[in-house]
Amino acid sequence: MTALTLSTAAASGLRADAIVVGVAKGAKGAVVAPGAESVDKAYDGKLASVLETLGASGAEGEVTKLPAPSGFKAPVVVAVGLGTVPEKDETYGTDALRRAAGTAARALTGSKKAGFALPTEDADDAGAIAEGALLGAYSFDAYKENGSAKGKNGKAAKDSKGPLAEIALLGGKSRDKAYKAAVERATAVSEELNRCRDLINTPPNDLNPEAFAAVVTAAGKEHGIKVQVLDEKALTKGGFGGILGVGVGSEAPPRLVKLSYTSSKAKKHLAFVGKGITYDSGGISLKPAGHNETMKCDMSGAAAVFAAVVAAARLGLEVNVTGWLALAENMPSGSATRPGDVLRMYSGKTVEVLNTDAEGRLVLADAIAKASEDQPDAIVDVATLTGAMMMALGSRTFGIMANDDAFRAAIHDVSLEAGEDSWPMPLPEHLKKGMDSPTADIANMGERMGGGLVAGLFLQEFVGEGITWAHLDIAGPAYNEGGPFGYTPKGGTGSAVRTLVRLAERTAAGDLG
Repeated sequence: MTALTLSTAAASGLRADAIVVGVAKGAKGAVVAPGAESVDKAYDGKLASVLETLGASGAEGEVTKLPAPSGFKAPVVVAVGLGTVPEKDETYGTDALRRAAGTAARALTGSKKAGFALPTEDADDAGAIAEGALLGAYSFDAYKENGSAKGKNGKAAKDSKGPLAEIALLGGKSRDKAYKAAVERATAVSEELNRCRDLINTPPNDLNPEAFAAVVTAAGKEHGIKVQVLDEKALTKGGFGGILGVGVGSEAPPRLVKLSYTSSKAKKHLAFVGKGITYDSGGISLKPAGHNETMKCDMSGAAAVFAAVVAAARLGLEVNVTGWLALAENMPSGSATRPGDVLRMYSGKTVEVLNTDAEGRLVLADAIAKASEDQPDAIVDVATLTGAMMMALGSRTFGIMANDDAFRAAIHDVSLEAGEDSWPMPLPEHLKKGMDSPTADIANMGERMGGGLVAGLFLQEFVGEGITWAHLDIAGPAYNEGGPFGYTPKGGTGSAVRTLVRLAERTAAGDLG
């Protein structure tokens, strides 16, 4: 993990590979952003014009490298675009700073140290820059002999280019409690989010339900979190027909993992439930070629829940947080669940399985019903659940459904505050009829149009009476198949982790009732 510190050093005197500054789009051209005054002065106040000569405009995501001025110990200055200059009495905003820091960190892959001299008005800005830089410095090279991971001889290859190793935030107040707390929070959340990304990126032949549960158990011991793992025997004894029905076709049996973080000062209890399909072939309703190559990411919801609970523990939040990871591998075989089979769920309801590729809702239903027994103040489930949500909202926005409009709105606000794009979605009652079954209490499929909403309505059937619940469908943003941008890498992104952590923080502070 990249190291990060607050530094009071002057940009000119910092021993580093590069100094990062911000540049923005002004009405008359590029403008050097606050935080880089000493760097601009070293260019005789002409840094903006030099950058424009090199083609820089200040557009978001733009990176321009140039030789550092005489007298600087760092050889390079990296100017990163912040977008349009804010209006008078406004600031650049934490989102813009987070993305710029991530862009700069990615541009400095292979460097040992960089100083970040971006606009820092307060501790929130410092935290955003720290978070963006740490998330942008992420790389997953565990399976590359010539990457930053060690090769067969136990040593990194000569052409190894690991992530930026050390970050110094310039202009931060290293002795200020608020600044220190913001950076410590950013470090804890970023480390757990990057662990979430590692899990998502791990090939399914190395991460089956048992292996995932082992990772969680080890982390629980490290951070004082109680972990309970229900194996296939315990699941059978407990009547978890949904989880078992999905996992029965695989040689790797399913697991239900419970993580419990408790605070002696807690007044509220949150339950997070994550879909953890470690590989989704579609089962007997087999996915076609072109739709199964990235299905190792179908456990992104469980990884996000795991990361959020550990982050809550590391931050010592005054709220009880329970995580439920519904882990299974969905494979076709002679023992696999067939379309037309009926499963008796943990709640006692029966479900006619019309499509074995609608498996996520089956494992989640059991986990939600089990989580309801603890009578938490709220349940939030997270899942890469439907392609329909991707069609509706694209690849960077997750959908929010809930049985309480105020809670849905609160989660939307929390997600935006955390820097994650989301959108509130309805749960239309009329779509329930499409799940009527002549054989069972409910079918696992309904109308094709509005499929993401149908999935939410299905899950709602398994929420305990009187319990506030929300469903986050992260199918779009959980796995980035395109090129990296901002602090978002190619591959697993860690979607929803920051939203869940911020929700826990707001709940601990009493902001959510």
